[in-house]
Amino acid sequence: MGGCFSKERSGEKESWPEGEEERPKQYSWDQREKVDPKDFIFSGLKDETIGRIPGKVAGQQFVIQDCENCNIYIFDHSATITIDDCTNCIFFLGPVKGSVFFRNCRNCKCTLACQQFRVRDCRKLDVFLCCPTQPIIESSTNIKFGCFQWYYPELAFQFKDAGLSIFNNMWSNVHDFTPVSGEFNWSLLPEDAVIQDYVPPPTTEELKIVRVSTEANRSIIPISRGQRQKISEEECLVVLFASDYTTANARKLIDEMVGKGFFLVQTKEVSMKAEDAQRVFQGKASDFLPLLNNEMASVHIT
Repeated sequence: MGGCFSKERSGEKESWPEGEEERPKQYSWDQREKVDPKDFIFSGLKDETIGRIPGKVAGQQFVIQDCENCNIYIFDHSATITIDDCTNCIFFLGPVKGSVFFRNCRNCKCTLACQQFRVRDCRKLDVFLCCPTQPIIESSTNIKFGCFQWYYPELAFQFKDAGLSIFNNMWSNVHDFTPVSGEFNWSLLPEDAVIQDYVPPPTTEELKIVRVSTEANRSIIPISRGQRQKISEEECLVVLFASDYTTANARKLIDEMVGKGFFLVQTKEVSMKAEDAQRVFQGKASDFLPLLNNEMASVHIT
């Protein structure tokens, strides 16, 4: 049994002490820090090194446009980033929850991580990428891709804030919306490409406080061969089921295997269903069904 009660309101207006005005109501959204969109735009810059350090973007949208001969570093996570009409620029873009969209850019180099990567009307871009979905190019030529390779202490937390997994990276599985018969609009960067030759760490005092490393063994993203030509027909799939130490165990395994001369083809963090287990483990699938409640990481080695 329940009841609903209300108090009859008086027709008189509630009175306030003489000489005082009625206080305006306060709402939670009134207490939020005001955001100035101009803080998240780089426009019309030339011959500058500029950026944002960790904590200065904090998930906002960012726009970069009409820049020339600039080095631009976004050391934070963001919602989306659009880059328009830039020439001869270098970019580092921290984890982006949504899309990164390059339009009408020329001769640029970049390292970035995002949920979706798109390029339209661009010429000569070198891209070191982490992206869990298929990168897309359109009406563009001479676009080259490599695997993301970068580290600074805040980066792992920024990946989580952006909802990105360090193990899901389709950097080399590129889709060209406007292919030309007999021509290739995109290709893969050399496997021995030195990333700091393309996207060097910043040298300005403001940005040097971010402790950057471009060494392969410190990269937050496992460096995979992707869709490069196979070196060997012998392959191995390693599955790690979710636990408190899955990420650390996967990274340790990868480091040990690469140190012994194996090559990492790709990694994947997925939720496995019973039918998936049957396909992967076949006759032994029943042994693994109790472990399928959480996401798992897989490592493909050759």
